Amino acid sequence: MDNKQLTPAEMVEIAVRALDAKKATDIKALRTHDITVLADYFVICTANSTTHIKTLTDEVEKALRDRGEDHPRTEGYRAGGWVLIDFGCLVIHLFLEDLREFYSLERLWSDAEDVDTSAWLLDA
Repeated sequence: MDNKQLTPAEMVEIAVRALDAKKATDIKALRTHDITVLADYFVICTANSTTHIKTLTDEVEKALRDRGEDHPRTEGYRAGGWVLIDFGCLVIHLFLEDLREFYSLERLWSDAEDVDTSAWLLDA
């Protein structure tokens, strides 16, 4: 296990790679550091089922835990349509497509800077 403290940007890369590896779609990373105290980054993605959301949740938590980032706060895991994983400086939102469209976090946080994730995606 790597005990080196990860930067928020490194955490985003690990999360995006883990989500992509498990077939999350429309993965977006937003740098929110300058516009909110909630987190430095948001990662938002879509899953195709509640089972898929649980798989994505487990995978991204494991990927970050394996790099020394423990104890995320997770909300919505049992409900299934939207899971929020809060690592403090990084908040990950996993949605079913209809809920992602309904809540439209990208529109809500439109002042946030888009992070180019193309280098981290398998099919980019």
